[in-house]
This record gives sequence, C-alpha cells and structure tokens, in this order.
Amino acid sequence: MDELVTQVIRRLFVPLEASGRHVHLTKAQAQSLFGHELTPKRPLSQPGQYLANERVTVIGPKGEFQNVAVLGPEREEAQVEVSMTDARALGLDAPLRLSGNVADSPGATLVSPLGRICLTSGVIVAKRHIHMTPEDAVRFGVRDKQVVRLQTYTKRPLIFGDTVVRVSPAFETYVHLDYDEANACGFRPGDLGRILT
Repeated sequence: MDELVTQVIRRLFVPLEASGRHVHLTKAQAQSLFGHELTPKRPLSQPGQYLANERVTVIGPKGEFQNVAVLGPEREEAQVEVSMTDARALGLDAPLRLSGNVADSPGATLVSPLGRICLTSGVIVAKRHIHMTPEDAVRFGVRDKQVVRLQTYTKRPLIFGDTVVRVSPAFETYVHLDYDEANACGFRPGDLGRILT
C-alpha cells in the first residue's frame, strides 16, 4: 500500500527544496582560497553535486555574510547565489537570473582563512526553477525552459508564477526555492508542490 501511495504522489507532485545562499568557484579560485580543490562534505539532491567542507565570507559594499556554503564540483565561472533580502543586506542590485547567467551582474569579495578574491561579476538571485528528468517532463506534460505556475502544499500555501522548468538526464526532479520564497510559503522539509500549466 505504501508503495502505491508513493507512486501516486510521484505522478501528481514534485518535492520542494529550499536553497540558501551559496557560492560556486572555479578550480583556480578554490586553490587560491583554500590551497586545494573542494572537498565533499555531503551529496546534494542533484547527481554529482555536493556541499563542500570549505566556507567563505561574502563581502558587499554595505554588508557581509560569514560562513557561506560552497557547492561543488568546481565550475567554469564563479557564481554567488543569494536571496533578494541577502542582496539588499550586501548592498548589491543582484539580477534575477537562471544559474549560469552572470553577465552584467555585480561582483563581491570572497574571503577565506588563506586568501581573498574579488569577483567583478557573478552575484545573482536565482530564479525559482524545477529540475526535472526527461521521464518526469513527459509525465507532467512540460518541456525544457517552459514557464509554469507552482502550487505549494505547505504551511502557508502559495501559487508561485514564473517558475522555469529545466529538463536534463543529469537532473533529479526537485523544485528549488530560495529562502525568501521558502519562508513566504512556510516550507518545511518533505513538503510538495504541484505544477499548474
């Protein structure tokens, strides 16, 4: 019976996750800040992605955040993902973007016990999105880059518009909300959402 319930849930709903502020680094930047490549602490929901043991301080014109998570593996370009509330606290006008689109975004200073690097760009507010397998995309009747509405089944249920579907065989199906969005809907781990096309 439990297996049947699980199958029904997977056909109707998508799991929600809250993504806090974090940093992506290049291999060269990791070497500069830590003296070595990133070291995994625990895996994340997306295959091959992990929370690293390493942490940094992110400094903007008006404020800073200490002990900010670094996610691996290393990327081709640095990126700092914050919420709109975080961006204001840092004193930055960070654009709302999908991950990887950092053109014409503001920079920040990253500090570790070993070093400091100044990014000329890379600070964004991540647009809410749904990572999805191709099989689930067929099941839900959506396609890559489609914009949908998302009903949250949370403590303070909301319908989020302008939610981007990202389809890839490299993904597992999860909704990513930042902490502003997660707090607005009263998110708790294990909560679910439903796609409204």
